Amino acid sequence: MFQIKKQLSKLYTSSILGNLSLTGAWVAILAARGYSLVQIGIAETVFHIVSLLFEIPSGVLADVFGKKKMLMVSTLMAMVSDVVMILSCNLWMVCLSIAFRALSYNFSSGSGDALAYDSLKLAGQENRFERYESNQMVIWRSCDGLSTLCAGFALTIGHQLAYGVSLITGTIQLLILSSLREVCVVEEDSTQPIGKRLIACFRESFGFIKGVRSVLGLMFCNSFVGAVDTLLVFFLQAKLPERGIPAWALGLALLFIQLGGIVGSRLILWVPKLSYRWIFAGSAALVAVGFLAEHAPLYWVMALGGFLSALGDDALQVRTNAILQDQFPSEQRATLTSVESFTFSVIMIVLSPLAGFVFTLW
Repeated sequence: MFQIKKQLSKLYTSSILGNLSLTGAWVAILAARGYSLVQIGIAETVFHIVSLLFEIPSGVLADVFGKKKMLMVSTLMAMVSDVVMILSCNLWMVCLSIAFRALSYNFSSGSGDALAYDSLKLAGQENRFERYESNQMVIWRSCDGLSTLCAGFALTIGHQLAYGVSLITGTIQLLILSSLREVCVVEEDSTQPIGKRLIACFRESFGFIKGVRSVLGLMFCNSFVGAVDTLLVFFLQAKLPERGIPAWALGLALLFIQLGGIVGSRLILWVPKLSYRWIFAGSAALVAVGFLAEHAPLYWVMALGGFLSALGDDALQVRTNAILQDQFPSEQRATLTSVESFTFSVIMIVLSPLAGFVFTLW
């Protein structure tokens, strides 16, 4: 008998191990090693280029070869990234490490949610997916906040030891993922050549989007709100010190902002029947409040705005993902989930150059 509780518990544990890291503040680590902001920007550019190129193909591979296998590939890519960063002695090696890190995110972005939904569907409990997604957002926000607080410790022990710790957690994560059960809701024709299966999955996925255009609209609405919130939090890291926040309080303020996402991912569960239009309007309004608060003269008002922005972002994210997974066909679930991540990356690339100008107007 399929044990859904064990399956979800393993996915939760894997998320904790994958997101809780001493190296989360990799920008600060590179800066401490003597790399300039220009060089760090080049590494960030490499990350986004790789993400764009491999986001959708990684989803196709997950649908054809299995979500569990791609989650394991994701962890292996992260471990390779850690090894390269430990050995890195120049910008090229740093960029190579960042590229493998991007691939790690690519292979996990569509596979995790797809495997979770198909597992719940096999158990006849797909109505629990929104709660699962809420729990995952809580894990992500909590681990990200704790990782930020650990930045100082990572700088103290040095980047090699910090990335070495990540290698250990990656090994444990790989063992947990290997014990997952692969779920194939739809029977695949294994006699068909692999190339044709990959092409067929790609075509059918975009045929679905073309036929159900509301899906693309949901993706872009959610990605736009998420991109603005992400950029807001990014610039708050630089602007909070400008407003006079004490150095010891900066990490706590950023953790407080992350708590907003946790609150939002929980609050959305209380309104299961609220219209998506109202949820989108409310989330967009909260992010707009966060944007206005970012220009406030008081740092605590700025932090509160970031909290509200994260609240709106995660509430919308949880509801959107639940709606989309209900509509996605199982045989293209990972691919279509990756398309959603792809739209976020595209919007980020468009908004990022504008954000530096907009967020520094005042």
